[in-house]
Amino acid sequence: MTTTPPPLDPAATLASIRRTLELEAAALRALADRQGEGLHAALQAMLACRGRVIVMGMGKSGHVGRKIAATLASTGTPAFFVHPAEAAHGDLGMVQAGDVVLAISNSGESDELAALLPALRRLGITLVAMTGRPASTLARHADHVLSCAVEHEACPLNLAPTSSTTAQIALGDALAVVLLEARGFRPEDFARSHPGGALGRKLLVHVADLMVQGDALPCVAPDTPCLDMMRTMSAKGLGAALVIDAGHRLLGIFTDGDLRRAVELGRDLRTLHAADVMRPQPKTIGDQALAVDAAGLMERHSITSVAVLDAQNRLAGMLTIGMLMRAKVL
Repeated sequence: MTTTPPPLDPAATLASIRRTLELEAAALRALADRQGEGLHAALQAMLACRGRVIVMGMGKSGHVGRKIAATLASTGTPAFFVHPAEAAHGDLGMVQAGDVVLAISNSGESDELAALLPALRRLGITLVAMTGRPASTLARHADHVLSCAVEHEACPLNLAPTSSTTAQIALGDALAVVLLEARGFRPEDFARSHPGGALGRKLLVHVADLMVQGDALPCVAPDTPCLDMMRTMSAKGLGAALVIDAGHRLLGIFTDGDLRRAVELGRDLRTLHAADVMRPQPKTIGDQALAVDAAGLMERHSITSVAVLDAQNRLAGMLTIGMLMRAKVL
């Protein structure tokens, strides 16, 4: 028969949370002081690796290892996680000579990792141990040792991996950051490995990928009667007309807003032509510019569309704020 635990005491709850966070923060502050020559050597081996960084770990260290492998892979260091128990039953074939294995174990005595050490040695890989015990079996067999030791777990029983796993994650992040800096990794490189995310859309989508062009453009000549220009605007449905010359160079723009203002001023559009009502020198953007830059241009100037020019400054297309929203650039 189970019993219902008493309600949480707000003061005690907050005190426990603060204690946990303070213990883990203290563990991180001490982490840098525990690093020695092994850290630099391990980073150099990972940077020089022509294969992959294979991350291994059991239990909570395995969960951390998956995160570290994912972070490395997304920041320019080819990496993936291999479960040690599965490696002993065939997955070791994923590890090749020239790879670097990052083995994570707080105790350094994981049976599953220890069983792999002879096979890893025969492969001639570089073994990096991330462990809390520099005298452990794993550390003794490693080429380079990274200390993730902590004085106390945040668990009040000092049993559940808490501060130790936080230290492992932070040390893995530090490795990834040093490597991405050493590789000259740029936001564009990050975006290429995140094509489905918001950053990928902002850094990979260009104006030319979204703009309308060709027959879909609402183009008119300067001598086009205003009524015919408005028919073109209605047919194309982009809320504007682009006035161009015979060489396809942009002369001006006439928008739905310009039409409303002309009517308010009492202008007789039946007697006017496109050149009489267009706004010259409209805002433009290059077709190879990033779509996010076009969004910024529209926001700065409070406009809803922009003409797109090619490298020869000829009209190439038109982009509207609706297109940017549909592409989730905004």
